[in-house]
Amino acid sequence: MIKRLIRKVFGINRRDDPTVLSAAQHGIARDQISNGARKVCESLQASGYAAYVVGGAVRDLLQGVKPKDFDVATDATPEQVHRVIRRSRLIGRRFKLVHALFGAETVEVSTFRAGTQDAAEPVPDHDAAVDEHGRVLRDNVFGTRVQDAARRDFTINALYYDPVNETVLDYHAGVADLRRKAVRIIGDATQRYREDPVRMLRAIRFAAKLDFSIAADTRKPIGELTDLLRNVPASRLFEETLKLLLSGHAVACVRKLREEGLQRGVLPILDEIAAEAQSERFLQLALAQTDRRLHEDKPISPAFLFATVLWHGVRHAWHDAMDQGARPVPAIQDVMDGVIDRHNDTLAIPRRFTATMKEIWALQPRLEANSGRRPYALLEHPRFRAAYDFLALRAESGEVSAELVDWWTRFQIASSAEREQMLLPQTAGSAPRRRRRRRPGSARPDERGISTGTAASNADQPPADGPGALTRGDGASRGPDAL
Repeated sequence: MIKRLIRKVFGINRRDDPTVLSAAQHGIARDQISNGARKVCESLQASGYAAYVVGGAVRDLLQGVKPKDFDVATDATPEQVHRVIRRSRLIGRRFKLVHALFGAETVEVSTFRAGTQDAAEPVPDHDAAVDEHGRVLRDNVFGTRVQDAARRDFTINALYYDPVNETVLDYHAGVADLRRKAVRIIGDATQRYREDPVRMLRAIRFAAKLDFSIAADTRKPIGELTDLLRNVPASRLFEETLKLLLSGHAVACVRKLREEGLQRGVLPILDEIAAEAQSERFLQLALAQTDRRLHEDKPISPAFLFATVLWHGVRHAWHDAMDQGARPVPAIQDVMDGVIDRHNDTLAIPRRFTATMKEIWALQPRLEANSGRRPYALLEHPRFRAAYDFLALRAESGEVSAELVDWWTRFQIASSAEREQMLLPQTAGSAPRRRRRRRPGSARPDERGISTGTAASNADQPPADGPGALTRGDGASRGPDAL
């Protein structure tokens, strides 16, 4: 009673007083925190600073899920953190972070930040810049713990765990929303989405990943504000879309994107795919396999995944070109860039991915023509395994025959004599043409015109996961594309 009166008289916002949960109430044990994150918090607190494990790690621990990583937030500046944590490095330009290094573990440490939505301690106008749509362009300002909590997007992510005294600080009823299984934005949903339209995609991802519903007040403005995604840099939309597809719940994410109409802002091709049963089946198979491999801790290739998502456009353009008389291999090579360019205005897919995507696509007509000596050359191609897996998905969706995939499965593991027996005779007119003299400095193709590259081949081993398994897409089991 007295506290309420004091707050009313002095205008104190209740968010300044977080709900404090003891170890007996929240159930998180200190030893559930990673060694590195615990040491960071203990070292900073011993030096007189506040430090907490924050965000998704606390959310996951409260749900009994082991976090993949641990982030720490503190009132110490990056330079102060760097002085306290000896094995650390400063990263970032406009807003510096600290990476604290503990063997194989890297703990990201950030200083409390202020945001434009903190009514209790508002940030001056000159601290944040917005565009004509209300999107915040710059808000890299240090703040207090109260401001830091208000700046976070959803209540379930605004939780702070102190591993020293084992308490959880909850400023926005995030624990209650966890129990309700609700994704709820902090503050006015319309304004928060205008500040950062990507928050709409994050709401979708958290709801799909956690199997939560989106609170009514959080969901209501989404349909009206979808067009705001057009103002987000394409590179950022790509990163957020990649998180959706690699969340381990890609099937659910795509379903929720369509339910909220957000696919128009990131992947408009999803509407075209939905209108065709075969394309929809192909996409769902690819997404389901991605989810399964992630749950099994197997590597995933973003290039392979985006190749499956955009295949609908490539396939239709390819068939249209062949209907006009073009041969299969030149036809698919001619249409690939156009399909990628069409989507790059929305998603800036990095070139390191698009190059692999095009190799996977370009091998599809070659895999369908398994006659003569061509199969030997294809086995040596660095993208053969990814292209074979892609072909298996096409067969499972009904686009090509299952017998074709069975043939390639057997051919990979067959002996030399068995391979000779399996090879079909060349059809009339398919004899290799006379090799033309290469121009100086040009890349040397193999005997069938396929660039062999330098990557190691898996041709002498059977497919690691059977037909249709998603591979990294570069013919090796590990490498820079693996996530």
